[in-house]
Amino acid sequence: MKCPTDDTLLQLSERQGIEIDYCPSCRGVWLDRGELDKLIERSANEAAARPAVSTRDRGRDRDHDDAGSYGNGSDKKRKKGSFLSEIFEM
Repeated sequence: MKCPTDDTLLQLSERQGIEIDYCPSCRGVWLDRGELDKLIERSANEAAARPAVSTRDRGRDRDHDDAGSYGNGSDKKRKKGSFLSEIFEM
């Protein structure tokens, strides 16, 4: 199948059991019927499985590390991306 945007041949990739068509040129992504529903359902299930973190706890993690010193940027943790970043490895 060709990309509707630039007529490049689409590449097929399978991520977490879902087939994704993508254009290596324009980086467009196309899903077949039902695949978006699977992604949304999977994301909702993962969000429900994560423990809730209060706003107070999030601020504490951001301001200092376990040693009690205030962060200088060297030990910054990578921000958890959206469910799409896990699939597309952004």
